[in-house]
Amino acid sequence: MNVLTSAADRVGTITMNHRRVNPLSRSLLSDISAAIDELERHDVRAVVLRAPKAARVFSAGHDVNELPTNGRDPLTYNDPLRQLVRKIETLPLPVIAMVEGSVWGGACELVFGCDLIIAARNSTFAITPAKLGVPYNLYGTLNLVKVAGIHLLKEMLFTAEPVSVNRLEATGVINHVVPAQELEDFTMRLAAQIAQASPLVLRVLKEELRVLANAHPLNPETYERLQALRRQVYDSNDYQEGIRAFLEKRQPEFKGN
Repeated sequence: MNVLTSAADRVGTITMNHRRVNPLSRSLLSDISAAIDELERHDVRAVVLRAPKAARVFSAGHDVNELPTNGRDPLTYNDPLRQLVRKIETLPLPVIAMVEGSVWGGACELVFGCDLIIAARNSTFAITPAKLGVPYNLYGTLNLVKVAGIHLLKEMLFTAEPVSVNRLEATGVINHVVPAQELEDFTMRLAAQIAQASPLVLRVLKEELRVLANAHPLNPETYERLQALRRQVYDSNDYQEGIRAFLEKRQPEFKGN
């Protein structure tokens, strides 16, 4: 099973259980989405998204084996990760990411797209499209901008190197950092506290915050120009090289064409 789902005291839990490092394959993302629907039917008031206890990797990010190599845009509006992040954003329930282990690539956006983030002290986050040669799209980049400070985000995107949870907590990206052995109890206590609040008020507050956070006007000309820049990347030799290098477990040799 790709996910394990449980509910108690109006708190639902979704545990990713997909292969060793929870790559964000279509099947895993679809199962998380289905689990959210199932928990909504159980009248839960908050949802916790997590990996198995003591996981070394929360999620390895996009399943590179599923990225297109035929010149198509790898991250479209209908990309499964896009769909899941939109579902979490519009879900009328708070979603808490309970993070233990490393978080890579698109999994950073999945975690940052949750309403609250509680992380173990040994966790790290790395946004890695630059290492893969993958042109991140506007929607995904905006989601990151809404959460992380612009200078920290530039460092994470440009270097693709892991950043500690201490830095992310200091800049307000992560709500709480706790010892790994206390992570589950702390997160569940917080979720239980949220579950006692008025679900009608939570629904309104979450939608208000979503609308305000997305209030970034972008004219059509600018959007088309940025899309054209992205197309240059996924039509390039560097894009193919990034995927080949990842699958061959070697450093990519990007040449800028």
